[in-house]
Amino acid sequence: MSEPQTDSTEAAAPASEESFISHLMELRDRLLRSLIALGVVLIALCLYPGPGQIYDFLAAPLTAALPEGSKMLAIGVITPFMVPLKVTIMVAFVVALPFILYQVWAFIAPGLYAHERRLGLPLIVSSTLLFLLGMAFCYYFVFGQVFGFIASFAPKSITPAPDIEAYLSFVITMFMAFGLAFEVPVALVVMVKLGVVNVAKLVEWRAYFIVSAFIVAAVVTPPDVVSQLALAIPMCLLYEIGILAARLVSRPKEENSESPAKSA
Repeated sequence: MSEPQTDSTEAAAPASEESFISHLMELRDRLLRSLIALGVVLIALCLYPGPGQIYDFLAAPLTAALPEGSKMLAIGVITPFMVPLKVTIMVAFVVALPFILYQVWAFIAPGLYAHERRLGLPLIVSSTLLFLLGMAFCYYFVFGQVFGFIASFAPKSITPAPDIEAYLSFVITMFMAFGLAFEVPVALVVMVKLGVVNVAKLVEWRAYFIVSAFIVAAVVTPPDVVSQLALAIPMCLLYEIGILAARLVSRPKEENSESPAKSA
């Protein structure tokens, strides 16, 4: 009586092992495709326009605020080579990000329900666009205001000459801060869709979020009013946009829940 059960158990074990191995192989293939895409974009950017030109573009807001004739400094021996290369890698990752996210989505999509797949792809696309929008807002608006504000306070007896490695660290921190801040609507929609919170609670928490936004802006950004307001105000506006988007997402569910009561 026990032999058929033993045979079925032994047959299930190799099947589960084969499934696990196939998932690992698929994960390996998608990681390789992502790395190849990143490498191709990196090589293309190194050929044209080149790491030096890319770094010059990234440093343009700061160099425009420096006094005429001032330049940035490279203190380390290999810093003039490594810092532009790091910037090029960062730009290559941003350019290849849609393809990398597609590989991630293609890997996890088969394990999701149909309604989760319908919601997942728009969330991935919107979160990517919002993150890039946050970086663009930081580069084209915030940097110019911040560096001009700081330069206006510099004593006339000194000549500013920032280190390029310190500038890269500052840029990455600011890009991450603004990119993540612009993800507020996506985070609210996900929380409402998962049932963690409802729209009424988000409206109730509005005042707490505004205070938190200004605290986060004061901690993350440089100690000047311009950059703090430039981060806190968009976060508050994006919170309102997130409430509107969450209300639209939760509306079909609420209507479905009300329909039986109306029919009764």
